[in-house]
Amino acid sequence: MSRSPEEKPIAALVAPDILDLLEESPGAVAAETEEMHAADLADVAELFPPEKLVLFLKALPTDRAADVLEYLDEDVRAAVLEELTISEAAALVSQMTPDDRADVLEALEEEHAEEILEEIPAEARRETEQLLRFDPDSAGGLMTTEFVSVPDDLTVDDALMRVRALAQAGRREAMYSVYVTDTQGRLSGVLSLRELLAAPTGTKIGDASWSEVVRVPPTADREEVARITANYDLVAVPVVSESGHVMGVVTVDDVIDAIQEEQTEDVQKLGGMEALEEPYMASGLLGMVRKRIGWLSILFVGSLFTATAIDYFEGSLKAVDTLVLFIPLIISSGGNSGSQATSLIIRAMALGEVSLRDWWRVARRELASGLLLGLLLGALGVVRVLLWYYMGWSHDFDREPLLFALTIGGALIGVVTFGSLTGSMLPFLLKRLGLDPASASAPFVATLVDVTGLMIYFSVALLVLRGTLL
Repeated sequence: MSRSPEEKPIAALVAPDILDLLEESPGAVAAETEEMHAADLADVAELFPPEKLVLFLKALPTDRAADVLEYLDEDVRAAVLEELTISEAAALVSQMTPDDRADVLEALEEEHAEEILEEIPAEARRETEQLLRFDPDSAGGLMTTEFVSVPDDLTVDDALMRVRALAQAGRREAMYSVYVTDTQGRLSGVLSLRELLAAPTGTKIGDASWSEVVRVPPTADREEVARITANYDLVAVPVVSESGHVMGVVTVDDVIDAIQEEQTEDVQKLGGMEALEEPYMASGLLGMVRKRIGWLSILFVGSLFTATAIDYFEGSLKAVDTLVLFIPLIISSGGNSGSQATSLIIRAMALGEVSLRDWWRVARRELASGLLLGLLLGALGVVRVLLWYYMGWSHDFDREPLLFALTIGGALIGVVTFGSLTGSMLPFLLKRLGLDPASASAPFVATLVDVTGLMIYFSVALLVLRGTLL
């Protein structure tokens, strides 16, 4: 994600020196920057003018330039690849890990991506095309094809030699675990490098490995992959086909990126808008308006029913003007309780703590919680009204204060209970309809409870104050 110079002060200090070096002695740039992490160097590079950034990458060894390219902001990276020739771009992309290579090409225009694909080596092209077939948010789209596997009939010593040879032959992103395959090439076990090193000499690798392997299909959603990684404290999750063959591995760094993207998307939806495809500062004005206007329009139309409810109970309002003073208290309490329940259930769903079949248990739990919360808030409301009257803080109403206090208390019980129940059930309804539960945004629930809260409030007022409203 691109950041401003103020957010990366060290990069801002280093950038002018590297630019001067690039002007005076381009050949020395690689040696002078070799101790810097590629991510830090990418922060520096993003501060360069576009034409200087291209020259900077050309001054680095190809593998080093590829590392820096992986960490660049998506838009900056796309602009750089547009400036390079097809052969230059292909040389850089070929040095990336398969999953990062697929991510880079996914962000480019299809025609340009195809041209680069045609120029990269056949094996890398085959791996990349395989990854590009999957949804970017699925396990297949997140996985890398660089992992280590050995047959189960090898001895520990032979397996160690095989692993060492694989590591020396080239990049292997997922070197954390060794996956064991049977005679048909299907996944049959797993062990860490530490366990492999500690295994007794002469032992068959199949006997030294764990046969219960946590795995995911290529179609698994990124949320499911993240949940499994967290539940089992894994650093990599194998992606296995229907036939049982290992297709790739989702590494923990990609899981962290997926979690960040998923949480960002959910938070934006909870705010009552569509999720942004780009960082906030990189999103265009019209695109931002388009993402926000839909829900705002729906919420605006929903709010119109509030006016309808007030109009319907106009007679009650005229009879007891003080009822109007407590409208904000009533509807905010209901909206807040509904938003709390919605947030709790959406998060529980995301973590796999509840599923669709748990809706009845959740409903009973939220009904009890809503009643208890309503009683507590209702008691506070009663105390507030009585103090307001008997302490002489206001003499705006001359009717029976106890009845009025009971009206406020009863309305709060009803509104908070209804808000908690509605807020908890809406995510289940949306998920049952095949929609994202996060779409049950807090503003949507609050608007829904506003309308019903007013109806509950005035209905309780008519019931309790029936004799005093005339």
